Amino acid sequence: MKREASLQAIQAQPRVSVLIIGGGVNGIGLFRDLALNGVDALLVERGDFGSGTSAGSSHMLHGGIRYLENGELRLVNEALQERDRMLRNAPHYAKPLRTTIPIFRWFSGLFNAPLKFLNLLDRPGERGALVIKFGLTFYDFLARRDRQMPRHEFRLREAALREYPQLNPAIVCAASYYDAWMPCPERICLEMLLDAEASHEQARALNYVSAIAGDTDSVTLRDELGGGEFRVRPAVVVNAAGPWIDFVNSGLGMGQKRFIGGTKGSHLILDHPELLAAARDSEFFFENDDGRIVLILPYFNRVLIGATDIRLDQPDEAVASDAEIDYLLAMVARIFPGIKVHRSQIVFTFSAVRPLPYSGASAPGQISRDHSIGSLPADAERVYPIHSLIGGKWTTFRAFAEQAADVVLADLGRQRRAHTRDLRIGGGRDYPTDEDAARDQWLSDLKARCHLPLERLRQLFERYGTRAETVAMFIAQAPDKPLNSLPAYSQREIEFMLEHERVERLDDLLLRRTLMAMLGQATPALLGDLADISAATLGWSDQRKTAEIKRLVELLRVKHRVDLPAPS
Repeated sequence: MKREASLQAIQAQPRVSVLIIGGGVNGIGLFRDLALNGVDALLVERGDFGSGTSAGSSHMLHGGIRYLENGELRLVNEALQERDRMLRNAPHYAKPLRTTIPIFRWFSGLFNAPLKFLNLLDRPGERGALVIKFGLTFYDFLARRDRQMPRHEFRLREAALREYPQLNPAIVCAASYYDAWMPCPERICLEMLLDAEASHEQARALNYVSAIAGDTDSVTLRDELGGGEFRVRPAVVVNAAGPWIDFVNSGLGMGQKRFIGGTKGSHLILDHPELLAAARDSEFFFENDDGRIVLILPYFNRVLIGATDIRLDQPDEAVASDAEIDYLLAMVARIFPGIKVHRSQIVFTFSAVRPLPYSGASAPGQISRDHSIGSLPADAERVYPIHSLIGGKWTTFRAFAEQAADVVLADLGRQRRAHTRDLRIGGGRDYPTDEDAARDQWLSDLKARCHLPLERLRQLFERYGTRAETVAMFIAQAPDKPLNSLPAYSQREIEFMLEHERVERLDDLLLRRTLMAMLGQATPALLGDLADISAATLGWSDQRKTAEIKRLVELLRVKHRVDLPAPS
């Protein structure tokens, strides 16, 4: 259902079983679970879907080996199971990732690690080979059931340097193990949302709608695009606003109870062929000089480096600061001392606040990444309970959503009738993962139906998984041509996103439906091309088109440190 039709339907019938406030991965995961179980849920997001913390992660799907040291065995075990589920359920957007840890000491951390495990120490300390060996062995043990990836391996200094010649020769050894990564987290959010709506006609999701007030039996919502306000009457409210949870609860009249004590994580995307070649096929995951865990990740033809961990109470202010940029650029020298990095090689920055539970821990890295639900029961002043989804991480979103859905179903007096554990996501359905031959056959069958070139179909398959079939059939229905400003995309492909993927603003297209901005492909010419296609497809006036371009240029400058002149 189109956005305007959804708005009209909700205003005509304002009663809804569940109102979910927040369209990040936790909110969307819950929305999908409830829709699958026949619940009429309404999800509202004040910006675009997946545009907040869910877009600002390190793009990892991992068990969290460093959480073992904090004694969070339940979290690590759950995360490993969920990581493997994502590899099965979203094979188009969840990929195995070799991860390498350069190690500079043999015995460091033998005393610190047990003290951290017992919560008797909360400051970082260097981990040596023996501590890392123990952690990786236990990591493999937890992942032993339904193993999908190789066990860890250790290599002495000489072997590690043969494999990675530019690695710091001061290491004593290196360890490698496998986790996973997700190149397009925002598209995972989008596809789960579309799947949810397809599974239940009374499940609706709206971007650019905010919750601004609450009273005895209703919540007031505001259309951030049209400007109108309207009320809904929910039986249950779930606050999935991530680092904005406390702000939302305050707006709903829930006082000043504090659930969130978030920390900011900033990342850089570099155009650096030498660094990309040095890392080769592996993420490098290591301790910086100050004990902070950081990473260097090959990201298509770019390199992603991150992340910082700084307390921040105002999530709207999250942006990579000059000090953070200097810190992240400098940390590369610890692993690859012969490689120079410069600010001129940055093509994109991104930053977000982790929705961590409020904590008095002195070191941000020691704050738990586990998830919990903070419930405010219904009372004489408010007939609906409010459940706040606190903490969590990308890898465990499905398990967290299942936990939250069970709470909501109990509130509604309903029984669970379906699970998401083995539910494929979007373009992961019918994905030919067994062998290259199966993939080639799938593409050949599609070519016979849509008559697009095989290389074009392969490109669409890499972007959308098996959803490439829907995209390709749409493209084939009318004449098409590559974009002059970015020939890897075509006009009809952009039109498909505009018509079928809930695009409302120009930045939705550039920042979240595609990787154009993140890969440093944004140019004035590209902005102009995308704005022209959007205006023609969505019916924007010349004034609206100009405003969208201006908004996007400013957003790139302020939030992502990308200076781009507006198209002439």
